[in-house]
Amino acid sequence: MSTRAQQYDATVRDRQQVTPHLVRLTLDVPGFTSTGIADEWVGLVVPGQFQSRYYTVRSFEAGVMVLDVVVHDVGLVTEWASGRSGAVVGQQVVLTEAKGSFLPPDDAAWLLLVGDLTALPAMARIATEHGGRLPVRIHAEVPADSRIEGYFPDGVEVSWLPLDGESRLAEVVEGIDWPEGEGYFWMAGESAQMRAIRKHLMRERKLPSTHYDVMGYWRSVAKRQPRAVDPGPIWRAGKAAGKSDEEIWADYDAAQAGAEQ
Repeated sequence: MSTRAQQYDATVRDRQQVTPHLVRLTLDVPGFTSTGIADEWVGLVVPGQFQSRYYTVRSFEAGVMVLDVVVHDVGLVTEWASGRSGAVVGQQVVLTEAKGSFLPPDDAAWLLLVGDLTALPAMARIATEHGGRLPVRIHAEVPADSRIEGYFPDGVEVSWLPLDGESRLAEVVEGIDWPEGEGYFWMAGESAQMRAIRKHLMRERKLPSTHYDVMGYWRSVAKRQPRAVDPGPIWRAGKAAGKSDEEIWADYDAAQAGAEQ
């Protein structure tokens, strides 16, 4: 029995620069099956690469998917999504099957969403799909040039938090004025901040695990470094030689080891 995850070929229909740090990709994905979970994510493999990076599905309808991709100075997807490797519209990418974790209890009376720039797409979709029946409050920590007017649906209470250097979301959560009654807390952002927040929710707030979901979307480093070995040429050469993905991975690991010596 094969355990290989389902994959889908997709074609880039459109690309928009939403903010200096956020690129919106619209993809045609025939045959894609959505989980229906509001924070669902997919793995994205861009041309010339064989490694995936995970992104929230901002929306999906009638075979058309929207991904809002955070771009950095360097990164596996950044060079491609930023257009540095040429026009992306019309190019083919690969998506993995969707997964999600957002699961508020049936008796939740409110939703409290907190996150940084990487969490914006999930928070927007959650607010869109659940805001009609539950009050939603959002705390979004983003650079000043990434506050997007109209990104969240009308009727949602949004607090835009300044980002000056490192994330301070753990401090923000500790000072939140929580709504009355039982609800559901969802949060995503930098991993160290998320670990601190989980401890706070368990030890101070004493929330049951069924009433919150806290996920580390990325890990902070002092400075993002360019890859020692570009996997693109290795992937293309391996495919041209008829190698399997496992064999290409082995070639890449060997090249990485050689670069570090």
